[in-house]
Amino acid sequence: MTSEFLDTNVILRYFLQDHPDQSAQSTALFQKIEADQIQVVTSHAVIAELVYMLSSRALYGLPRAAIHTRLLPVLSLKSLIIPSRSVVLRALDIYVLITIDFVDALTIAQMEEEQLATVISYDRDFDKFKGVTRREPE
Repeated sequence: MTSEFLDTNVILRYFLQDHPDQSAQSTALFQKIEADQIQVVTSHAVIAELVYMLSSRALYGLPRAAIHTRLLPVLSLKSLIIPSRSVVLRALDIYVLITIDFVDALTIAQMEEEQLATVISYDRDFDKFKGVTRREPE
């Protein structure tokens, strides 16, 4: 089965149903993905952009729990190929648990995957997560 890359705006149209033509096309596409008729690939960057846009007060302002609820079933579709899917799903859980940016949640999830306990960063948000030690460069 040939794959194509899925961009953020298509996922947004599917979730938001805010554009008559594009939302209908996106819904039809996701129905094919759900039925395993087609396979698409996306990236951590697309998912991070999606979470950012959905959560942005200037754009859609969805609460973290609503984002988690909407994204989890879609990101779990077997015909939606995501490198290190378990890292993305764990990041989504972390994002709901503590108030940090989704990219920081992705970082923590990747650290867990790699069994790393220390992050070198000036970002104090990492201090909010138990099990992660932050240190600044010396």
